[in-house]
Amino acid sequence: ARVEARGTPSADQGSKNQWSSMFVFGDGFVDNGNLPKTDTWRQWSYPYGSYLNSRGSATPVPTGRLSNYWIQSDFIARILGLSEAPPSYRLTPHLSCDPSGMTFAFGGAGVYEVPDKKVPTLATQVNAFTRLLNAGVISKQQLQSSVALVSISGSDYMTGANVENAFLSSFDDIDSYIGNVTTEIAKNVGKLHRLGVRKVLVNNMHPIGCTPLRTSSNNYTTCNLLANYAATVHNINIEHLMGNKNNAHILDLYTAFTDIVNHAPGEGSERSNNFKRKLTPCCEASTELGYCGQVSPSGERLYDLCKNPDKKFYWDETYPTTAGWEAVTEALEEPLREFLDRDYVP
Repeated sequence: ARVEARGTPSADQGSKNQWSSMFVFGDGFVDNGNLPKTDTWRQWSYPYGSYLNSRGSATPVPTGRLSNYWIQSDFIARILGLSEAPPSYRLTPHLSCDPSGMTFAFGGAGVYEVPDKKVPTLATQVNAFTRLLNAGVISKQQLQSSVALVSISGSDYMTGANVENAFLSSFDDIDSYIGNVTTEIAKNVGKLHRLGVRKVLVNNMHPIGCTPLRTSSNNYTTCNLLANYAATVHNINIEHLMGNKNNAHILDLYTAFTDIVNHAPGEGSERSNNFKRKLTPCCEASTELGYCGQVSPSGERLYDLCKNPDKKFYWDETYPTTAGWEAVTEALEEPLREFLDRDYVP
């Protein structure tokens, strides 16, 4: 369940409060192995996990992460002083919990069920955490030095979510629906606090209109206005619901992503210059209905792979590369450390 540390620096010094445990909830931005190893789930197959290590090995090591190596939760874990994200729930031995915590997130999850995904919702993940806590598998003592990370990144706003009008088809449709999604996120954050988690980190919505899934129709040249409007409404709601909570911190993915992939000329972050054709994925399907990692019955690749993923922000049609996540985390780090260093408010 653990990823070999390959050619990366040792874990950073954690905050002064010495957070030693992390519990991760949500979706594919932070899932490190909960989806089963089947043909249905591509993150267990090449080219996922195809990061080249410093020793020159080209052997891919798929770990269930939706990227070429590390994802958001790994970089957040290192800020806490851990070596990587805590082990996945599915790959953790029964009735046990690693001292570093546990990852409950599943790729494709949201606050509503998505029938074609068949993955647990955010509330179901929090309920699994609650059962382990009530059973004593996760101790109250462990919670006292714990941080939770909650990532809901857009599955509820895609075709297939089990609610009416889930697909974003017009500006008039989406405001009340987004309100329901963000209220559900806030409800689960409140539950984590009541259960004893000291601090909770909550992703706001990244600019979903800039993902290659949304920009492929215009040859990866411009972001989709309606989808980014939805992300903005989502983020206003999240700020309203949680912006004043003492022990919760909103991770501003929208700004961090935008400053890299969709900023005005002459603006943006310094790290933005590291990426080329920022809306284009490194791993791109050869056909309109294909996907990264798809192969024909004869074993022929049905996708194109860029030569240097470190120069691409997006790995596939939805998820960033490890280099992309590193750049985003750099933008989030200073306010995050300030939050972690503040004393817990009972």
